[in-house]
Amino acid sequence: MSTALVILAAGKGTRMNSDIPKVLHPIAQTPMLVHTMRAGSVLSPERTVIVTGHGSEAVAKVATAEDETARIAEQTEQLGTAHAVAQARAALEGFKGDVVVLYGDTPFLQPETLERMIEARAQNDLVILGFEAADPARYGRLVMNEDHLERIVEFKDASDEERAITFCNSGLLACDAEVLFSLIGAVGNGNAAEEYYLTDVVEIARSRDLKVTAIACDEAETLGVNSRADLAAADAVFQTRARSELLGLGVTLMAPETVYLAADTIIGRDTVIEPNVVFGPGVTVESGATIRAFSHLEGCHVSRGAVIGPYARLRPGAELAENTRIGNFVEIKNAEIAEGAKVNHLSYIGDASVGADSNIGAGTITCNYDGVMKHKTTIGENVFIGSNTMLVAPVTVGDGAMTATGTVVTRDVEPDALAVARAKQDNKPGYARKLFEMLKAKKARRDKGA
Repeated sequence: MSTALVILAAGKGTRMNSDIPKVLHPIAQTPMLVHTMRAGSVLSPERTVIVTGHGSEAVAKVATAEDETARIAEQTEQLGTAHAVAQARAALEGFKGDVVVLYGDTPFLQPETLERMIEARAQNDLVILGFEAADPARYGRLVMNEDHLERIVEFKDASDEERAITFCNSGLLACDAEVLFSLIGAVGNGNAAEEYYLTDVVEIARSRDLKVTAIACDEAETLGVNSRADLAAADAVFQTRARSELLGLGVTLMAPETVYLAADTIIGRDTVIEPNVVFGPGVTVESGATIRAFSHLEGCHVSRGAVIGPYARLRPGAELAENTRIGNFVEIKNAEIAEGAKVNHLSYIGDASVGADSNIGAGTITCNYDGVMKHKTTIGENVFIGSNTMLVAPVTVGDGAMTATGTVVTRDVEPDALAVARAKQDNKPGYARKLFEMLKAKKARRDKGA
């Protein structure tokens, strides 16, 4: 049976107090909407429809960047959740199969739960996802009769007996596409808000003698984000879960609570992560590496046996081979560092390649930007770059070459050559004392005038 996803992402999120659409606020440095899309991808959907509203263009851009086949349906008026799903009808024209309705601000849904919803749909006309709530007061209650869902009762409308129910509604559902849109077509807006509520489809389905059930998931999967406090809590949930998974996979986290991970961070077993390390998007660290304290990594690949930091920064395009060494206060950007090479101290290597077993001295800078364009520096194998060398790109340093301390390299250096490019030193006897006396006199006159 084919499956389609309809992800509701139209809300403004007033309580976020933000110009950014709610579903684009990040958890683990990835928009909430993308978390939901990735969870839904386990179903290999034939179609994915994102229902946008507030900030439609920005939401659509993020959605199609994640899945270029995603279809966008705009809800120009916010008239309720059933109305939002109805906007997906045109994008699903001709589709035959099950529709799963998800929410772009509910980022923790697990793939296993979605698979169970589809399994349950095979035996029922409509499946609602519920959860056992620790504090159910504000949620709609799912009133069950054995395996059959009788109705959804909002707290304000519930009897004392119904309020005692802890099985609550998440808002997510699965249903045959034709049946779903038929049910939605019958939903009215005879309520105080004059909105069309998706929960009403349960009562309508029961009135048509359709089989309706509800399955349960962990409450944490249904955590919605409606405020900055919710966002912080959600990120904390993600970080705790991700750290636990890494520990279980054989990664050493010396102070787990201080390590911050992105949604797509990949770290191999026997890697050691010291305290206060931050991983941005797009990082892969192979087995047996060491990431020392206070380092920041994003968009990079670190191979086996590499040692990074402390206080190192790896930016997008940093490609580190096995047994490389990137030390304190070193920044690497869009550069390949070959096996055994070392950049140990206070250096910037950008738009460059460094050959195997080369040693880059402290204070080295690849001068890669001319104010308009970026240029590449190529450093060969077994090269020694002396401290405080400026490499003015584009420039190449051949295998086995060396640069003297304080050299400014503006021309290619042939293999095995020593490059020396310094201004001539000229010592002026007695000039330091005379200069200090002159400056002190000048300061005294200024202070007297003040």
